[in-house]
Amino acid sequence: MSHFVLLVLHLFAAITFVGTVFFEVLILEGIRKPLGRRAMLITEMAIAKRARSFMPYVITVLYLAGIGMAWQYRAELAHPLATSFALLLWIKIALALSVLVHFITAMTLSGTGRLTSRHFQLIHLSVFAHVVLIVFLAKAMFFLNW
Repeated sequence: MSHFVLLVLHLFAAITFVGTVFFEVLILEGIRKPLGRRAMLITEMAIAKRARSFMPYVITVLYLAGIGMAWQYRAELAHPLATSFALLLWIKIALALSVLVHFITAMTLSGTGRLTSRHFQLIHLSVFAHVVLIVFLAKAMFFLNW
């Protein structure tokens, strides 16, 4: 598959995923107190249920396209300390794998009914920090050189 097609698929999936994370952290966290504990728990459970219905497909496209694009840089990735690009790409990949672990954890907890409001909050804050760094690195690796 061409790099352009992979890039477009990756970008649309990233927009969906990152947009969802931004909504949950920046909007949802802001209404936690006014809604109250019970209403917030119901809201979080409804969001988790909705996310389970489509987010696995988004994540699959995101990661497969990312792997396809990373494959094209395999020579650089073989020597992570040789260039700033390779090092930053490796950091981005590590952060993306951490996000995947967070996502699987959230889906597992949600699917088994063990996703508490506190889990929901902590996972989303952590993923938010990760995706902010990933978005930064996605651009920085093409512009930062040392």
